Amino acid sequence: MRKIIAFLLLLAPVATIAQDTMLSHYKIYNTAKKAPATVDDIINSMDKADVIFFGEEHNDSTGHYLEALLFKKLTEKYPGRSALSLEMFQTDCQIVLNEYLAGLIREKNLITEGRAWNNYKDYRPMIEQAKQTHTPVIAANAPTRYTNMVTRGGLASLNQLSAQAKAWLAPLPIDTATGPYYEKFVTIMGGHNAMGSMKIYQSQNVWDATMGYNIAQFLKVHKDFKVMQVNGGFHSEEKLGTAAQLKKYSPKVRIVNIAAYADDSFDNPDWTKFEKLGDFIILTDPKLPKTF
Repeated sequence: MRKIIAFLLLLAPVATIAQDTMLSHYKIYNTAKKAPATVDDIINSMDKADVIFFGEEHNDSTGHYLEALLFKKLTEKYPGRSALSLEMFQTDCQIVLNEYLAGLIREKNLITEGRAWNNYKDYRPMIEQAKQTHTPVIAANAPTRYTNMVTRGGLASLNQLSAQAKAWLAPLPIDTATGPYYEKFVTIMGGHNAMGSMKIYQSQNVWDATMGYNIAQFLKVHKDFKVMQVNGGFHSEEKLGTAAQLKKYSPKVRIVNIAAYADDSFDNPDWTKFEKLGDFIILTDPKLPKTF
């Protein structure tokens, strides 16, 4: 027993150093208070919210670390009342995801038959946390074959689908109204001429609407749950995109959104540049290796 205790004491400083080292690679800012914040501050904000959006950069290793940490803390604070929602899994793979979480199938089957992203290892800690704690995971995103249909044939092309296929999407017709989100989308695409027709914007809205709808449907059945939604940052910046679609399907839902960036200003950030993008801004060290 004494040897075991001595060994654990030997490991303790190593764990502390590791935590401190990671802490030095991210900074959190509360835009409402205009002040630095902590991971625990974000979790405590969920006392007055239903859904927390984590808008990530898909290759940000520190961002992925923080997602896993936040989700772990969420399941600990709200045991039996937490859920994870992911852009990284598509609605028609929900049954595969459920089977893995229930321990019925192997991880290799989840990855292949669930069409997991190539960087699945970055999201694996959250899936394993959900499996361990029996926490639901929502495969929130629209199947790619249908967003591709819209890119090629426009939103109306979805009307040709079977009732079963349509059940994997938000109800048709999907709102593709122009406005601030449209203007942001045009800008990121390089302007109206570069974007071409509205079809590519419509396909973006299919993603957003389907994710928002699936979260809304989950909350309709699971009262008082806290949902953590992980998606690419553009989907939820300024509470537009998926966040705005969620509000259409569930007007009373309360949202906290995080916008995370590996930014060159990390050492001396100008937080005013980011304030409109989220309730909490996370900047991570851009010098760290990317995940892919």
